[in-house]
Amino acid sequence: MSVTTAAVDESWSVFEFLHMEMVKTFLRQQQTAGVSVDQCLSKLEFIGFRVGQRLIENITKERDRLKDELEVMKFICKDFWLSVYKKQIDNLKTNHHGVYVLTDNNFKLLTAISRTSQYTQQCNPYIAVPCGIIRGVLHNIGISSVVTSETTTLPGVKFTVTIDRKTF
Repeated sequence: MSVTTAAVDESWSVFEFLHMEMVKTFLRQQQTAGVSVDQCLSKLEFIGFRVGQRLIENITKERDRLKDELEVMKFICKDFWLSVYKKQIDNLKTNHHGVYVLTDNNFKLLTAISRTSQYTQQCNPYIAVPCGIIRGVLHNIGISSVVTSETTTLPGVKFTVTIDRKTF
């Protein structure tokens, strides 16, 4: 049974709505319960971490083990990103010392946010979950990492992955 384009679009819309509402809920909690912004971002990132761990198990269950760090990052940029966000990462750069920069020039979760510069700084809560997803994927593969993000021009995002070389 094949999945139609309409069904894929519908499931993406549901995911996008869930993501937006989840972020709004945590931001509302930050305002009403006196929770810090960092605590909210940490909770969102942890949710993404758990989702990433589960997604990678399903996506790689019938795949050969990835051999090295670069192969893992290429897999995330191509196959994994395609299965989650329905497109590949636009650019992958590395310094070959454990730092990788993944650039998505049209990140789907930010396309609904106004492209004016005043909203660029307010995007951090909306990128916390994807940062966690990347970290969860890497963790389940056996790579300890720190994932940060940067938005300069909406809806583009640069994810910087710094790998702890002691673990892989």
